[in-house]
Amino acid sequence: MTYIAKPSLHHPSLEKNALGFTRRDYEGRISTLCAGCGHDSISASIIQACFEIDLAPHRLAKFSGIGCSSKTPDYFVSPAHGFNAVHGRMPSVLTGANIAARDLIYLGVSGDGDTASIGLGQFAHAVRRGVNMTYIVENNGVYGLTKGQFSATSDRGSKAKKGAENKDNPIDLVMLALQLGATYVGRSFSGDKTQLVPLIKGALSHKGTAILDVLSPCVAFNNHVGSTKSFDYVREHNDAVNRLDVISPRAPIRAEYAPGELKEVTQHDGSILRLRKIADDYDSTDRNAALAYLARKAADGEIVTGLLFVDPNAHDLHDGMNTVSVPLNKLTDADLIPSAADLDKINDSLR
Repeated sequence: MTYIAKPSLHHPSLEKNALGFTRRDYEGRISTLCAGCGHDSISASIIQACFEIDLAPHRLAKFSGIGCSSKTPDYFVSPAHGFNAVHGRMPSVLTGANIAARDLIYLGVSGDGDTASIGLGQFAHAVRRGVNMTYIVENNGVYGLTKGQFSATSDRGSKAKKGAENKDNPIDLVMLALQLGATYVGRSFSGDKTQLVPLIKGALSHKGTAILDVLSPCVAFNNHVGSTKSFDYVREHNDAVNRLDVISPRAPIRAEYAPGELKEVTQHDGSILRLRKIADDYDSTDRNAALAYLARKAADGEIVTGLLFVDPNAHDLHDGMNTVSVPLNKLTDADLIPSAADLDKINDSLR
């Protein structure tokens, strides 16, 4: 396959972040996805989010599986670490890397087939273990690479491009993530960059498992009348529960918001999530209330977007395993091999 390289020269007047990087420094190769694909909008949002939170590109580790969505890590942050796993197995590969090198920022990008079908068990166990990661599902409700079959997230009653109707119940990844214990859960739309960029910024800054279900219409096979994942359907049925921004510990990032109550949630790294409440009865820190709210809105045929749940006191897999603060891949033989006296103590404790 031939790749078209982007020009390496940057205009000297491009805006730089606190690390001296421009937005161009967070880009990747030119996309080979269909023109207008929602996945490319998500890649652009990831680029913008990494630029705005001053993330050093070499500190990012990006992972994917198989599918259109799993191609997208090639289109952002080229200097980052990366691994393209086999179909549905990305979460376990990411988990292993996270255990060995806890000092990196982990980002998994997957699709509704890669996550909700062949990879559902992998997804479930990574979430329940509390792996410190941002997991973005590029959800288009269709298998784009194999010509448009329904996926596990396709809504019952939705119609395929050729008119077939889906008879199966869908898997709601947001509801599942909440039930499994994810500590940062959001849903957004690839066409709403104003909402999506802050959600990604908050997820990358969060300690714990952050799940973002991003509806991303497939322009080739699932953007027609009768689809519940099309651009028009999502815009018409979108119920945004909040608008948010992320304030880093170094300097505030300001934005305009509609009138309403403002709520600030401080996260582990010192960054602050600023939530602009729209729904009067919605509390994004109440897991059970979030589940009930999502169920009510689903019954009304509405797609709830925004930050649906956040636990500001979240723990991750390393807390549960009581690992040392030094990344395991940086431990030396002197750190790992016990002395004779220490070995005697260990053996005595097992007698």
